[in-house]
Amino acid sequence: MEALETIETYGIISLLPVAVVIVTAIITKRALESLILGTFVGAIIFAKSAWWGTWFDYTLTEIGDSAYYIIMFGMFGAMIRILQYSGSALGFADIGAKLANSRKKTMIFTWVLGIIIFVEDYLNALGVGVAMQTLTDKWKISREYLAFIVNSTGAAVCILVPFSSWGILYAAQVEEVGVIEGVSGFSAYVQAIPFMLYAWIAVLVVPLFILGIIPLFGPMKKAEERVAQTGRVFPDYHYDEGAAVAVTDETKPSSAWNFIIPMVVLIAIAIYTADIVLGVIISVVVAFVMLFVQKLMTLGQFCDHIVGGFKDMLYVTMLVLAAFVLQDFNDALGLTPYVIDSVAPILSPALFPAVTFLVIAGLAFATGSFWGVAAISFPIILPLAIALGVNPFMAIGAVAAATAFGSHACFYSDAVTVTCAATGLKNMDYARTAIPLIAVPFVLGIVAYLILGIVMA
Repeated sequence: MEALETIETYGIISLLPVAVVIVTAIITKRALESLILGTFVGAIIFAKSAWWGTWFDYTLTEIGDSAYYIIMFGMFGAMIRILQYSGSALGFADIGAKLANSRKKTMIFTWVLGIIIFVEDYLNALGVGVAMQTLTDKWKISREYLAFIVNSTGAAVCILVPFSSWGILYAAQVEEVGVIEGVSGFSAYVQAIPFMLYAWIAVLVVPLFILGIIPLFGPMKKAEERVAQTGRVFPDYHYDEGAAVAVTDETKPSSAWNFIIPMVVLIAIAIYTADIVLGVIISVVVAFVMLFVQKLMTLGQFCDHIVGGFKDMLYVTMLVLAAFVLQDFNDALGLTPYVIDSVAPILSPALFPAVTFLVIAGLAFATGSFWGVAAISFPIILPLAIALGVNPFMAIGAVAAATAFGSHACFYSDAVTVTCAATGLKNMDYARTAIPLIAVPFVLGIVAYLILGIVMA
């Protein structure tokens, strides 16, 4: 978008669209409407009286630019329907039940799957979320808790593994900045992994919650009490609205291979081609061929599931597109450079890692743009770290970990949206229950960075 090539900083007023989104979402408990209102505010600030035309242009441009995501989410929806209604997910659940034969084992199994599928956070959310629905329902684990476990391991693991999509992209960005002499971007990223403290803590906190070492509290505790008392794995209003996602009683388990092979194909193609859309399209076709040969699905049913998948993901797609438009206006208003430039004068070597983590985490949460925030932040943060005599690998680790927090906490981000779609929740269900738990590793991360800064200063 040409308007974003020359960024003018609008100062403190650039915070207004994000503030409107967050406040409105808290009041109304509706994510999509809050996002659209935030984009309106951004357009008014940026274009003033011509705001409607500008907003319309930005939105149309984003829809065109995001055709990839529209197809991806629609095909995700199709795959979810095919795996559920063919009994493939139930077949996998029967196999998983042999390992996950208790409530705690089921949650630990979910966590371990999240670590194993480290290649891409979308793949992580889709694969683990869909695979574990039946098992977690069986053991009366709320969908809110499932979503928390899935998303808490997703981005954090992708950050910590340098061969993931996140690691490869961030390594390229670090190399492009070019301020660390004699070290490749990949090597610099690998050396920064020990300093990604929040990501380490976030992954390790999940089993502590599961095992009861850290007791559940707040809305998540109430969600678990609801399931224990009523058997309702979804929030109550889902049943009142008839919106709960469930496989019909007529669905019978089919072979676990009908689930495993398409998922392996999806992951393999995504890794080999670096194209997740191609991966999901081929995996859906593979799933259909397997089911067709076994006479478990007709061509007509397959086509119905494709259409139904796009319908199921319409809200998800609209939410992500609205978030992308908001990101465009945030970029046009110069939100990220303004915030970083505002805190730069107060930075000292001892405070550098904690303040960097806190500021970038706030930006990632507010904008929902993790890779975008990192791309803007690295060219500012790394030269600043070197000028202050701060370990540059620690600076890389703080920025990367902060974006992982954003992926966990931003309720209108694409990561949370995919997680909610895979677990059958609304984004505000996730925000209400998961964010208080995410605050635990967040606070521990800040403390850890404070201690690290003082020790290494």
